[in-house]
Amino acid sequence: MPQKRRNVIIIGAAGRDFHNFNTFFRHNKNYNVVAFTAEQIPGIDDRFYPKELAGEDLYPNGIKIYPEAKLTELIKEFDVDECVFAYSDKPYAYVMKISAIVNAAGANFWLMGPKDTMVKSKKPVIAVGATRTGCGKSQTSRKIIEYLVGMGFRVVAVRHPMPYDPDLNKQIVQRFACVDDLKYQNCTIEEMEEYEPHVVTKRNVIYAGVDYEAILKGGMTKDPQTGNWVEMAGAEKDPDGCDIVLWDGGNNDFPFYVPDLTIGVADPLRPGAEVSYYPGEVVARMADVIVINKIDSASLENINIVRNNLREINPNAIQIDAASILTVDKPELLKGKRVLVVEDGPTLTHGEMKIGAGTVAAQKYGAAELIDPRPYTVGELTTTFERYPNIGTLLPAMGYGAKQMKDLEKTIANTPCDAVVIGTPIDLPRFIKIKQPVVKVGYELQEIGTPTLKDVLDDFIKAHNLKPRRRRK
Repeated sequence: MPQKRRNVIIIGAAGRDFHNFNTFFRHNKNYNVVAFTAEQIPGIDDRFYPKELAGEDLYPNGIKIYPEAKLTELIKEFDVDECVFAYSDKPYAYVMKISAIVNAAGANFWLMGPKDTMVKSKKPVIAVGATRTGCGKSQTSRKIIEYLVGMGFRVVAVRHPMPYDPDLNKQIVQRFACVDDLKYQNCTIEEMEEYEPHVVTKRNVIYAGVDYEAILKGGMTKDPQTGNWVEMAGAEKDPDGCDIVLWDGGNNDFPFYVPDLTIGVADPLRPGAEVSYYPGEVVARMADVIVINKIDSASLENINIVRNNLREINPNAIQIDAASILTVDKPELLKGKRVLVVEDGPTLTHGEMKIGAGTVAAQKYGAAELIDPRPYTVGELTTTFERYPNIGTLLPAMGYGAKQMKDLEKTIANTPCDAVVIGTPIDLPRFIKIKQPVVKVGYELQEIGTPTLKDVLDDFIKAHNLKPRRRRK
């Protein structure tokens, strides 16, 4: 008599949850995934994981995605045996609260690890992760790419998923080589914040999507404009060439690909988080190298707390000190002015940061006052502040969809200020109208002292016997 398939719910946020399904459950006849639940990101529930992605042999109707608030109800309705927690940047108390809810409803609680979820690449993989959202992963990735491209290597970046389109088939495999690709792929602000800094430099292309084996090795995806199915080559066989794959992680998740070198980033502005958030401590423990970023902004006491915590849990990791160096295009618009500061959305929301690059720039260049946007918010921006009341006098650049982007535009227009300080890594006025004068803030990683990332990469190249194609000027 054949064994009954065990019923499973995957608890997620449109990222790790889909990846865990694709790599472990999609063709696994021992399990029956009856539902996904969605949390953390607005607008990603009440849709389907389509049959084309789910695998029509076992899931001919696809899999419905429900709000996480219905978890207890779903466990009972579907007679669920296992619940897989599969999203990131949550304090341990929250993770165990969900475990208690699951166990009380009668199911097992499951955290899946690298062995069952990582995909092996034919190319060398450098993975960048972090202990929290907003530590500086992306600027660390860009610095690594700058070094490698300067040495003559072709690097293809692969970004942690952000599949917010209602039709997930249009995001199975996405490739971004220029700014126009962002528009073609109907990217949200949240996506553009991660992709645009890569493509504007023209140093490398970046991939993202839903199916990370297809993203790596090639596969079929729907064209986002025509709706036709097209075949994509994948990162390993990118048309521009690929010598090294750079995994650019999301939030504080661990890599989807088997890494040959793992670089973690920690934030001394949030000391202790490196040993109290899931799965950030996983990143810290598995890292070969840990960059302690923002040492120019943090106190020596907090830097030492982070340094000692990291040494205790991962004594063999190389520690690199670094700073986030600001660039400001129009500092004259800040001195003595009343300014509205717009910061990276996820850093302020589930990253729980109270300060960002825009805030530091406004203070450094003498802004007289940071205007509180809360009296002037509309629509989904009002909802964001209700959900995250500790954001304070900063405006998160929320843009998970067209409605949020329009509400962001209206909120900025409503706010009485002399200038708007843009602390996100994208050219925000290109996508929304801003009537006030705009000050753009950039930030890049700068290593302090030795060792440096260049030292680490030199050793990596020698260890893997990698030969550059040509050196770029």
